[in-house]
Amino acid sequence: MKTYKKYIMPYLYAFILGPIMMIVEVIGEVVMPKLLQLIIDNGVNGDGGTAYIIRMGLLMVLTAILMLLGGVGGAFFAFKASINFAGDLRQDVFEKVQQFSFANIEKFSTGSLVTRLTNDITNMQNVVAMALRMLLRAPGMLIGALIMAFMMNASLAVVILIVIPLLTITIFVVMKSAFPRFNTMQKKIDRLNSVVQENITNARVVKSFVREDFEIDKFYQSNEDLRKKSMDALRLVILIMPVMTVAMNLTTIAIVWFGGNQILSGVMPVGELTAFTTYTVQILMSLMMVSMILINGSRALASSNRIKEVLNTEIDLNDDVVRSEVLAGKKEAPKVTDGEIEFRNVSFRYYKNNKNNVLNNISFRIKPGQIVGIIGSTGSGKTSMVQLIPRLYDADEGEVLVDGINVKEYMLDDLRNAVAMVLQKNVLFSGTIEDNLRWGDENASQEDIKRVAGYAQADGFITSFSDGYNTYLEQGGVNVSGGQKQRLCIARALLKHPKILILDDSTSAVDTATEAAIRANFLKEIPDTTKIIIAQRISSVIDADMILVMDEGSIAGCGTHEELIENCDTYKEIYYSQMEKEAVAV
Repeated sequence: MKTYKKYIMPYLYAFILGPIMMIVEVIGEVVMPKLLQLIIDNGVNGDGGTAYIIRMGLLMVLTAILMLLGGVGGAFFAFKASINFAGDLRQDVFEKVQQFSFANIEKFSTGSLVTRLTNDITNMQNVVAMALRMLLRAPGMLIGALIMAFMMNASLAVVILIVIPLLTITIFVVMKSAFPRFNTMQKKIDRLNSVVQENITNARVVKSFVREDFEIDKFYQSNEDLRKKSMDALRLVILIMPVMTVAMNLTTIAIVWFGGNQILSGVMPVGELTAFTTYTVQILMSLMMVSMILINGSRALASSNRIKEVLNTEIDLNDDVVRSEVLAGKKEAPKVTDGEIEFRNVSFRYYKNNKNNVLNNISFRIKPGQIVGIIGSTGSGKTSMVQLIPRLYDADEGEVLVDGINVKEYMLDDLRNAVAMVLQKNVLFSGTIEDNLRWGDENASQEDIKRVAGYAQADGFITSFSDGYNTYLEQGGVNVSGGQKQRLCIARALLKHPKILILDDSTSAVDTATEAAIRANFLKEIPDTTKIIIAQRISSVIDADMILVMDEGSIAGCGTHEELIENCDTYKEIYYSQMEKEAVAV
């Protein structure tokens, strides 16, 4: 409950008024059968006459109006409370996910996070609404109807007391069996969402490889798993309704039988039996409502555990210590001013239980404004190394320094605002080209946007579109080519005016002439920015001030092109193999 207190307190009035309004409806439901009894016994069969019937009838109408107001008001406040509860909870879960490090994200699948943000929170919203409408209504009606039944005829009410324990045991058994099945069902929803997300995101790959049948079969398997687990969970729930209905009918028959005998013997009036039967139905209906709350609550509990798993995840990469010291006035937040980078005996591995490192004892220094190339075979650790600079991951051993300060001493926003990184996988978002470029600086002028697009050799193809910078991009930028996506991502990074620019194989889809023009613009337009270029082609880094050669997580060579040709066998092997391929191609 402590976890969700903050989502209840802002709407506490709705959480209180909803049940209170429902109590008004309950009082009306308990009073109504008694009024009906009085009409039958005193008005119809007694001496009350028409005037008494009209008077009691008007009282019933007034009671019905109060019940209506109570029911509508209770439902309004219940939905108001539950919707706001769910909305605030969903916002916090999403914000928590945004704080996740890459390592945190890897613990959850995309489909699982989508399910938790949608289906799981919706389950909790529904049970909150149901609880506010029924949690007091059901017990209130149960207790009120029982009291009225015993006041009318204690001997006949014993029949009800025999049924209640049997139904309570049935509900308990169903709940105990249903909870783990609901948990499994939610995991199957995770899997289904992952399959759908992966298929839709990669629709072009699926079609180009003619794998539609394979994907349909994969979806079928996931859908069947979900169907079976859903049936396993709901099969028990389905039993509740017929069991309750049978119990209700049998109890009603017993009440009518014994009550009928009492009427014939003159012990019970007809109106009293009518009211007693109504109270019996109310008691059993209230038990049914309690059972539905508990069963839906068990599913919501499974969802709650999954939500708390996200909310309680410890962020393994944060700036809490630095931020607290800055806020307490103990230190000033350092800023990146020059863009100098140094690695001191850095080692790193993604999975901390693994014995083998991805990076081993890496040491080098990059001066401000230098162009540094990084080259090496696939899996040699190039991308892993540069991801340590903006603290997308933290080194396991050694230090990564920017401007002579350990990156862990920076506030994350300050560090990452100073570092622009164009990743291997170029990601554009649905919206206009201008919207995407403004990710670099949302307040940039049109002139700034056009200028950086020119540096990235993107302005030419953008202006060739009929809508220019207002051209709408589909999700992922699927309606532009790979080379165009890369140039847009470079322009977006340049708009940050970074002190450090990292290009992770981000010109691989660009022709060599365009790539050369982009590099020339870097030299001319952003000379003070430290530039790190990861590339597969040596031609992309041949003019760099320094080239790092990576091999199996270690630095195999460091120097200029001329120095590496003389001293680094790994570099020479890559260089001559590429030269031979170019010669064959010519």
